[in-house]
Amino acid sequence: MLKSFSLGLLILIFLGMGPLMSLKSSEEVVVSVKEKNWVDSVFNALTPDQRIGQLFMVAAYSNKNEAHFREIDNLVAQYGIGGLMFMQGGPVRQAQLNNRFQAQARVPLLIAMDAEWGLNMRLDSSMHFAKQMTLGALDDERYIYLMGREIALKMKRLGVNVSFSPVLDVNVNSANPVIGNRSFGESKEEVTRRGIAYIEGLQDHGIIAVAKHFPGHGDTDTDSHLALPVIKHDIKRLTEVELYPFKRSFEAGVMGVMVAHLYMPSIDSTRNLATTLSRPLVTGLLKEKMNYKGLVFTDALNMKGVSKYYRPGEVDLRALMAGNDVLLFPEDVPAAVTKIREAIASGKLNPVDIEQRVRKILHAKYWAGLNNYKPVSLVNLKEEIDRPLSNVVQEQLYEHAVTVVQNKGSLLPFRNLDTLSIASVAIGADRDNVFQQTLGSYAPVKSFTIKDRFAPDSAFTKLIPQLQDDDVVVVSIHNMNNTPFKDFGIGLGTRAFIQYLEQRTNKKVVVVVMGNAYSLQFFEGSKWLVAGYEDNTISQSLVPQVLFGARAAKGKLPITASAKYKAGMGIVTPTLGRLKYGVPESVGMDSKVLAQIDNVALEAIAYAATPGAQVLVVKDGTVIFNKAYGTYTYDAKKPVTNKTVYDIASITKVAATLQAVMFLKDQGKISLDEKVSTYLPELKGTNKSGLIIRDVLAHQAGLKPGLPHWQKTIDQLHLKQTFYASARNDDYTNEVIPGIYSIKTMEDSLWAWTVKSKLTPKKKGAKTYEYEYSDLGFYIMKRMAEKLLNQPLNEFLDQNFYGPLGLSTMTYNPLLKHPREIIAPTEDDRYFRQNLIWGTVHDQGAAMMGGVGGHAGLFSNANDLAILLQMNLQSGNYGGHNFFTTKVVQEFSKRQYTNSRRGLGWDKPDPDGIGPTSNLAPASTFGHTGFTGTGAWVDPENKLIYIFLSNRVYPDAGNSKLVKYNIRTRIHDLVYKAIVPKT
Repeated sequence: MLKSFSLGLLILIFLGMGPLMSLKSSEEVVVSVKEKNWVDSVFNALTPDQRIGQLFMVAAYSNKNEAHFREIDNLVAQYGIGGLMFMQGGPVRQAQLNNRFQAQARVPLLIAMDAEWGLNMRLDSSMHFAKQMTLGALDDERYIYLMGREIALKMKRLGVNVSFSPVLDVNVNSANPVIGNRSFGESKEEVTRRGIAYIEGLQDHGIIAVAKHFPGHGDTDTDSHLALPVIKHDIKRLTEVELYPFKRSFEAGVMGVMVAHLYMPSIDSTRNLATTLSRPLVTGLLKEKMNYKGLVFTDALNMKGVSKYYRPGEVDLRALMAGNDVLLFPEDVPAAVTKIREAIASGKLNPVDIEQRVRKILHAKYWAGLNNYKPVSLVNLKEEIDRPLSNVVQEQLYEHAVTVVQNKGSLLPFRNLDTLSIASVAIGADRDNVFQQTLGSYAPVKSFTIKDRFAPDSAFTKLIPQLQDDDVVVVSIHNMNNTPFKDFGIGLGTRAFIQYLEQRTNKKVVVVVMGNAYSLQFFEGSKWLVAGYEDNTISQSLVPQVLFGARAAKGKLPITASAKYKAGMGIVTPTLGRLKYGVPESVGMDSKVLAQIDNVALEAIAYAATPGAQVLVVKDGTVIFNKAYGTYTYDAKKPVTNKTVYDIASITKVAATLQAVMFLKDQGKISLDEKVSTYLPELKGTNKSGLIIRDVLAHQAGLKPGLPHWQKTIDQLHLKQTFYASARNDDYTNEVIPGIYSIKTMEDSLWAWTVKSKLTPKKKGAKTYEYEYSDLGFYIMKRMAEKLLNQPLNEFLDQNFYGPLGLSTMTYNPLLKHPREIIAPTEDDRYFRQNLIWGTVHDQGAAMMGGVGGHAGLFSNANDLAILLQMNLQSGNYGGHNFFTTKVVQEFSKRQYTNSRRGLGWDKPDPDGIGPTSNLAPASTFGHTGFTGTGAWVDPENKLIYIFLSNRVYPDAGNSKLVKYNIRTRIHDLVYKAIVPKT
């Protein structure tokens, strides 16, 4: 993947020097004339002191004050320093300073950053990709290459040319306080493969990679920022382990290497002499024996591993004398320049050596494009750095790293959600953390948090009784640290709590470590153990997806955490076809287009079309948009969240009754072309004896649109005592709203009134009825389904669909399961119930029969509805369970008659373009809308689901602005416009 030198691969032959980069011996070294001429002209124009200045790379901070900036100005203008290493700050501020400092440079500055896991390592408001231990767990290093590419593109946009990465240290010491999770792991081969992938990702996209920390910092127990670590290995061991990745990276063409501050007596026994300052190591081993010709950087010269033994200036001189090319982070440039000038004059330093190193630096600048330097454009800088495709790579890294270490009996991923009671205890996490939110998207998980990782035992013991009814307890550990001697931030109370659950209860305890994998040593008794490696919103989202089988576990431990948990361990788990949660670009959607949904939703709220709403989009089985807008009511007191539950009105027809009817058809219990009276004999002898099931479902059976049955039960706006009571008792069992109960025979009365209702007349000469949408057909379908199932509809659905699917909110009569606070109110009813309808069904007919109607009564949030629809999109297969065994969904969702757009139960796009969907939706689309301001559409061609939930009927059902302003269809349009065409 690396560019050939003919394209500028930083190779130099001049004055007897070898190539700047080490190539395989069979490769021909070539230098372009243009490059050589530029280097010659620049070098010849520099004074001796300016040439010395090129050797320095000074630390710059964009979060410091003007005094610091002026100090850098002076070093650039007066001392001609060759480069800057930007440290803390922000992207825009850094770009501004970059331009400021470059404007004063006689030779464009080489700009470097420590960006091992992305700009976030140094800059705020920037993307964090993944630390190298996480990358070490990946099943495929090509994702590391992609990460290198993304980091390179961000650096280039910011005017940066050098990345001090990757870390090629083989971390064989679990007590290492400074490398640890910055290493790819303990296998020299894996470190090498992954390091080279990272190098190629950077250099293929214009950034000089710098391998570090030569000759290997992986077997130390001292932090070189604070002291000088000692490595006592002999040269044989160093060659076999520590030097191996570096040698291979040199062969692969890495353009830079950083020398560590270590004490290695087997190479140089000079007391307290760091490897950075050792000529036997830098020149003898690195440059001569290993024949490395690339740029050699010191590690930061202000680190205590060197600075405690030598004064500023002296350490810089010794680093040059050792053979380093670039002096990183000098503490006193003027003093160092003086020392170096004196050393050249006295013969301690060979001026030819200095010339060679300066020319090497200039060739690096040419390769980086600084021969044609242009200031960083500040226009759209932040937007272009935060390119959406980076989110895809970030997601891929964490997905492929998740490692299931123990999985007794293949409990993971969770199956049979209707029989599995799950609780979650998140230790070290805030409330409403992403980890538990994601768990709750798959099943009704009870969630508890203990924010303090070192909480007293009492905090844990209080939890135990609350977990007694749960089969599975997921204990996740968050906010860990990387310090071995502090047990990685895992308190004794945490360990004792987990051990108690594992040893003293019969619960299945799934331990999830969201941090350093070396901490797995504390959980050798765990039967279910998962490593998440890091703790951020991405990892917190992806690990639960693995637990529930939306994504497979693919990672392997990159290190040995204990005698039981060795490097290479990792159990691959299957996927179960459950919804994933990810970023739009991962499935070919444009997040910028989807972001325009915000404008339409907020417009709806501004125009009082609805006080609030939820919008959810699924593409290719991945939820890529799930947002809540507005408030429950127009007083703006309670905001809508993704957990808010809505009355989904007529979507009940397809999300409840139709699921039961399709089940019966799938089981061979009904024939669609049979008369309904075959299954409901009470219809024989009535005007409905000849109704065909297919016609009823297609709304072409001659049934009236609806009947105001409720009007029969009131007298001048007062409820008749014959039908209602203010308290529940044996005779009045159906809750209409809290404080109003209908007579237990109410459903029979409604059925009798429905049976006696007149049919609409056929058109003159017509053999069949015209299409006319009707609620009554689903009164009939509910009755038929319940008779054939020998079970109330709501109980059947809970047992056979909603429970196995893990739906947390989808239910009839939500107040029986949920607090009213999570339910959006609907209409302020002043004509029937004389009350605000909140938590009970809006539809009058469904309310009269106790909330369970075939045509209305179902409540849900957008996520649960999406799960049900995804199951239908997948022909009944979801979560490892086959809800349908035949292609019944396809049969019901196709258009039935030429004079109607309808399927069987399902609504569909209108061929004339005036229907309820976007005109961009293909004819295969199916779904339904609801009177309360809801809509749900499935597009099998594009594997797309779009859901819009609202309470547009608050406070008045006469509010038609949602339709007037085409809110639902305009959002549906944006969903289609966000699909990126395949090339």
